[in-house]
Amino acid sequence: MPIVNENEWTQFLERYPDAHLLQTAEWGALKDRFGWKPECLVAGENGAQVLFRRLPLGLTLAYIPKGPLGPDFKELLPELEALCRKNRAVFLKIEPDAWEGEAGWEDQLKAHGFQASGHNIQPRRTIMVDIGGAEDEILARMKQKTRYNIRLAGNKDVVVTQTDDIVEFSDMMGETGTRDGFGVHSLEYYQAAYKLFSPQGDCALFAAKYEEEPLAGLMAFSRGARAWYVYGASTNRHRNRMPTYLIQWEAIRWARERGCQEYDLWGVPDENTDELEAQFNQRADGLWGVYRFKRGFGGALRRTAGSWDKVFNPTAYAFYKMIILRGRAAE
Repeated sequence: MPIVNENEWTQFLERYPDAHLLQTAEWGALKDRFGWKPECLVAGENGAQVLFRRLPLGLTLAYIPKGPLGPDFKELLPELEALCRKNRAVFLKIEPDAWEGEAGWEDQLKAHGFQASGHNIQPRRTIMVDIGGAEDEILARMKQKTRYNIRLAGNKDVVVTQTDDIVEFSDMMGETGTRDGFGVHSLEYYQAAYKLFSPQGDCALFAAKYEEEPLAGLMAFSRGARAWYVYGASTNRHRNRMPTYLIQWEAIRWARERGCQEYDLWGVPDENTDELEAQFNQRADGLWGVYRFKRGFGGALRRTAGSWDKVFNPTAYAFYKMIILRGRAAE
């Protein structure tokens, strides 16, 4: 079985400079510290980083986030199945780095025994911002109110800088999660993410402050032509100064300096444009609370190819799905 180590996987990724953030060795190392076991496979020009999560009775869940990589999935599949069986995986979940209907992914997965899951780990829909061209052109593509708020924050003496104060950022994340009703990671998680990615310049932490008082924080990542807004926080103080708009703009500027052409705003409600535009003023639950903010940056609404499962243990899979659906109903 062609399992490779972390350094060998990083060398393999040199063939794919635009591979997704979640397929990097650094991401695998991060998840390894928080309950997942990464394994990397290479077969010819094809490869995948697979994350395994322990389940009861010595079973596991196998997950490929935003992969696999390479021109011939069929060549990699036998090795993937062997690895999954070795780790007693109930099923293998793949969330391809592809848009809905793109590159024949859905037909290819169906042909190899995968079924549409309906349970996504990463958000199914996002907004992709084109950050090519001059800054004036990027700003011109934004909604007028967003441009106004970016300028307003600067005029109201909000200052955005890069920082390495993870404790301050984690505190703001905790405040944001409590206010908006969503779970956040631990301080140790944010520290690990920053330590793994920042030495290569692939991660930047921003802080927006007014008179040295922290108002907002943002952790962004980049690789190849893409950047991702992954973690963001804000306090309840001085919200009229619009710090979240200016900090997002500075993150976009950082991404452009890194040579990125696209900026992924990382998750909005999985609804079509008409539904989103009809309801965003009325709803604030789940990802609805951030859609109003994200829509203003002038990006394109995109939907991924979704989540696909290949089942190895039908009985355990049925039980797993029952637990997942029960958890959703309780939300």
